[in-house]
Amino acid sequence: MNRRESYLDWNATAPLRPEAAAAITAALAHCGNPSSVHRWGRRARQMVEGARETIALLIGVDPESVVFVSGGTEANHLALLGSGRRRVLVSAVEHSSVLQAVPDADRIAVDSRGIVDLPRFEDQLAADPRPALVSVMLANNETGLIEPVTDIAAVAHRHGALFHCDAVQAAGKIPVDVAKIGADLVSLSAHKLGGPSGIGALIVRGAAELTPMIRGGGQERGRRAGSENLPGIAGFAAAARAAMDGLADYERVRELRDSLEALLLEAAPEAVVIGAGAPRLPNTAAIALPSVSAETQVIALDLDGVMVSAGAACSSGKVGPSHVLQAMGFPPEIAGSTIRVSLGWSTTAAEIDHFLQAWMTMYRRISASGAAARAA
Repeated sequence: MNRRESYLDWNATAPLRPEAAAAITAALAHCGNPSSVHRWGRRARQMVEGARETIALLIGVDPESVVFVSGGTEANHLALLGSGRRRVLVSAVEHSSVLQAVPDADRIAVDSRGIVDLPRFEDQLAADPRPALVSVMLANNETGLIEPVTDIAAVAHRHGALFHCDAVQAAGKIPVDVAKIGADLVSLSAHKLGGPSGIGALIVRGAAELTPMIRGGGQERGRRAGSENLPGIAGFAAAARAAMDGLADYERVRELRDSLEALLLEAAPEAVVIGAGAPRLPNTAAIALPSVSAETQVIALDLDGVMVSAGAACSSGKVGPSHVLQAMGFPPEIAGSTIRVSLGWSTTAAEIDHFLQAWMTMYRRISASGAAARAA
């Protein structure tokens, strides 16, 4: 039995950083509700506010703009449903938590690279004078492709719209400057950058006003009721601090990703690397093996101890054609045969070698099976 394991599904969730584990443990040892006025409560409040300052530093915002929520999905829902804007426009390649938050939202088309078509988007926005909310992610969770969000925000503001940016996949992997982007609302999630699951943040800036979805005790300045998740918040902040310190490490990760893609294409020229040559996250490779289902590939690799995913990993284990690749215009034989290989700060060259060995074993087996079928 193969006991070797290589985890290459970091875009689904990152391993918990040691710094975050230590911070969570320390917070669990502390008793105190941050809303209580006694000394233990005040100490808990100091922990929350210190964490808020760290999260703000990660993306260049004022601490007062950081609203702690349960994760990226809640942050996206609060932004889209709490903005009060009746008209909502979302890109066709957004995460399902955005697409399903407002199912009847206007879809913003993308080109064959997965990038928002800016002139077409501006015409679409200008066609209806109602105040709007525009939601476009910073970096795609499936392909790693980076959107021109600064330009998108400028178009949105020119037409009086608010701009929401889902930065869940980008934060901690590339520098994120929310002020430079010009976003009014930004979603973050701790577990994508090495913090715990179940905690995230929505950044609320400038004139953006929100109607809370969860009401009660008035926590988070009335934007999200409920006692704050102190251990989660502490772990989030520790992971954010470590991510800031380790941003330069992603150049090494990029080199590993590029080597993986080059060696794979050399061995299998018919394979397709989605977004090759376009701005992408340094850790993400979306690779299609035409006419071989993504599910078949994921299972074959898993049997060899290599863990990757097909598209997003947020569909209760379901594997199907990627809506992102379909929106980019890829035919079914590509959209249904693409796997996502995502690396992280501790990924090693040995893990990349393990992936390539497992992938080539699968590729040779499939090629031999196809040749035998054609000869029969």
